[in-house]
Amino acid sequence: MSVRRGLAAFIALSFGVSSIVLVASFDRSTFQLISHAHKTRLVCVILLVIMAWAFDALKLFFVVRAAGEKISYKLAVLLNWLRYFGCAITPMQSGGGPFQVYFLFRNRIPIGKGVAITLTSTLMTLFQLGLIVPVALFLQPELLQGRKLLQGVFSYVLVFVLVSWSIVVISLLRPRVIKKWAGGITLLLKRWGFFKPVKVLRVVRRINREIDTYNKNFRVFFSSGMPLFAVGFLFSCLQMLAMFSILPCLIWSVGLEVSFIEAFLAQALFLFILYFVPTPGASGVAEGGGAAIFSFLVPWNVAGVMAITWRFFTEYLSIAMGAAVAVKMLGWGMAEELLSTDSEEMLEKKK
Repeated sequence: MSVRRGLAAFIALSFGVSSIVLVASFDRSTFQLISHAHKTRLVCVILLVIMAWAFDALKLFFVVRAAGEKISYKLAVLLNWLRYFGCAITPMQSGGGPFQVYFLFRNRIPIGKGVAITLTSTLMTLFQLGLIVPVALFLQPELLQGRKLLQGVFSYVLVFVLVSWSIVVISLLRPRVIKKWAGGITLLLKRWGFFKPVKVLRVVRRINREIDTYNKNFRVFFSSGMPLFAVGFLFSCLQMLAMFSILPCLIWSVGLEVSFIEAFLAQALFLFILYFVPTPGASGVAEGGGAAIFSFLVPWNVAGVMAITWRFFTEYLSIAMGAAVAVKMLGWGMAEELLSTDSEEMLEKKK
């Protein structure tokens, strides 16, 4: 999917579903609650967003240091905004990685090491959510009760996560198996016309080399880089705490009571699902599903507004910042190249 098409799909789905949610939930009492919102508590929401950005950047900063490399804190902030933008315009939120790997590569960090860094950063979040979600379902089973669509999506996500973690473990313990799989997929793609026969051997060699680099640098995190890795993990926890504090603060700002623990668990479960939704940036599902999940915390006439406002502060602002950074530092043409199937070859040419 191209950058322009992905962005258009994200905006269309987000705006369309948001409109439906508002029409279905908004009434006169909703307007009264919003008009009497506490301004100081909304300022706290802005501060929480800034804190989440700061902790997220520190997480990436220390993960890079744990891999034996260095980047500036400013670049870490920009890379995280770019990640939000890349995730918003691609299915399964898969486009954030190529942007980060490209700029890490420009800072003389090898592609394989860049892949290990970006993958580790994502796996940190999934690991934390993977610990919280079972607790959420045990303490608050009603989060999914009666919501068959969310139950189906959660089951699909659970299978996907188990398969993904299995592949990661195999890639670390049996890299030769991954190389064989990659070689088989490459030959299959050649048969379907995605690769020219003359390029197959070069592609396989490149994949094997990057798997070796990825495997080597992944192990660094759990040996000499473990202290810095632990610091990065701590900032990842703080980032999640700051981000998950936004929803309770929004609810309190309109004068409603909410349990912080319940709000925390609901967001953890929902974010876990959103990571694997096939629409660009989980658009549509995030707005509609958010209203369904948050109706457990607040009345239905407020749930839609809360879901969209929460989405604005936790995602839309970061995506807008990432779009501005992408246009300034990359331009649309380079962004298109990074998301194309030939992005690996493009990086190789820039060496």
